[in-house]
Amino acid sequence: MNIALVILAAGKGTRMKSDLPKVLHEIAGAPMLVHAMQSGAALDPARVVIVAGHGFDTVKATVADHDPDATVVLQEEQKGTAHAVDAAREALADFEGDVIVLFGDTPFVRPETLARMADARGENAVVVLGFEAADPGKYGRLVMQGNSLEAIVEYADATDEQRAISFCNSGVMLADSKSLFSMIAEIESDNAQEEYYLTDVVGIARDRGLSVTAVACDEEETLGINSRLHLADAEEIFQTRARRALMELGVTMQQPATVMLSHDTVIGRDTIIEPNVYFGPGVTIESGAHIRAFSHLEGCHVSRGAIVGPYARLRPGAELAEDVRIGNFVEIKNATLDEGAKVNHLSYIGDASVGAASNIGAGTVTCNYDGVMKHKTTIGKSAFIGSDTMLVAPVTVGDGAMTASGSVITQDVPAEALALARAKQVNKAGMARKLFELLKSKKVKRDKESV
Repeated sequence: MNIALVILAAGKGTRMKSDLPKVLHEIAGAPMLVHAMQSGAALDPARVVIVAGHGFDTVKATVADHDPDATVVLQEEQKGTAHAVDAAREALADFEGDVIVLFGDTPFVRPETLARMADARGENAVVVLGFEAADPGKYGRLVMQGNSLEAIVEYADATDEQRAISFCNSGVMLADSKSLFSMIAEIESDNAQEEYYLTDVVGIARDRGLSVTAVACDEEETLGINSRLHLADAEEIFQTRARRALMELGVTMQQPATVMLSHDTVIGRDTIIEPNVYFGPGVTIESGAHIRAFSHLEGCHVSRGAIVGPYARLRPGAELAEDVRIGNFVEIKNATLDEGAKVNHLSYIGDASVGAASNIGAGTVTCNYDGVMKHKTTIGKSAFIGSDTMLVAPVTVGDGAMTASGSVITQDVPAEALALARAKQVNKAGMARKLFELLKSKKVKRDKESV
C-alpha cells in the first residue's frame, strides 16, 4: 500500500505553560512528535508531512534531525483539524495513495493499530480510529451500525441516547489522498468555534455513498498531552510499557519502577538491571551484562558479560567490550575499553582507548582537555595504571607497562616499562609541630579581634 503520513503539530499548547512548542516536549528522551513519527514509520510511508505552526523553525529542525526526508509545512492560522490537514494539500498534490492523519501530541498509537487501520482501508473509503472510554466525558461519539460508522457526533450535539455511547473518536483517520482533500474542500465552519473539523469527512463520505468504518484501540493509545500533568502521565505509561516489554524479552529488573528507560534503549536477554538506573538516549546493552544500582548511562554500548556500577556514569562514546568492569564513581566518556579491562573506582577515563586486560587504579584521570582542544590517551594491553595517576594527554602507555601510584605522566611509556613521575619527598623534622602552633596562635588572635 502506498501511504503518506500527515502529522498535525501546529498547536501552541497554552496549558503547557512553556515557550517550547507542545509537540517538542519530551517523553523518554524524545519529543512526543518523534514518538508519533516512529509509530507512523511502521507503515513504511512514501511521504511524511508535518503540519507545524507555533515554533515552526524549531519544529522543522527537530523533524530534520529525525527524518531529513520529511516535509514540514506551515499552518499560519489554526482554524481546526480539517484546516490543518488541508495545509498538506500542496505537499501531496502529486501523491497517489492513502493518507493517514496522526497528531503530534498523541504519541502512543501503536504501529499494530495503524496496521489494522490499513487493513480495514481495503474495504472502506474512510477508516477512523476509536476507543472504548472509561469516562466518555465530552469526547465525540462514534455511532456504529455493525461495522459501519454512521456518524461522528460531538458531545454538544448528541442526544441522551448518543451520549450513552462509550465508543469515542480519537481523531486519527485514514483515507485515499484525492478523496480526502476533495471532501475537506466541502467542509464548512458553521459551528460555534468557526473552525473546520476533520470529523465532517465522515458525513460527507456517507453522503457520497462511500463506506466508512472504525477500528478500536486501547484508550491509553489515544492519550492526548495538553499539560505538564498529562506529560507526567505519558512518561509513566511509556516507562511501564517499555519495562514490561524488556522483562518479557528476558531482562531482569530487580525494582522495575526505579529504572528509567529512553525511547531507543536496547537491552539483551539475561541482563540484570539493579534499582535506580537511568538510561539516556542511545544506549545498547548486550545479553548477559550487569548494570548495578544508581548508574547513569547515555550514548554508550556495553558488551556481553560487562559489569557497570554501582554509581557509575557512562557518557556518549563509551564502548565497553566483553567482561569489562566499571566500578563505583567511575566516569567513562568517548573511550573504548577492550575485553577484560577494569576501572574499578573513582576514576575518569575520557577520550581514551584502554587495551584488553589492563587495570586502571583508583583515582586515575585522563587529563584530556587543555582548555581549547581534546586530546587522546592510549593505554595498551595488560597495562597497570597505579592509583592516583594523572595521564596528561596526548600520551601513550605501552603493552604491559606500569605507572607508579601518584605519578603525573606527560611522556609516552614504552611497553613493559615502569614510569615514575613524582616530586621528590622532603621531610622537615619538627616542622609540623611548629606550623600547628603558629596557626593556632593566629586563630586565637583572630577570634579575640572579632569579639
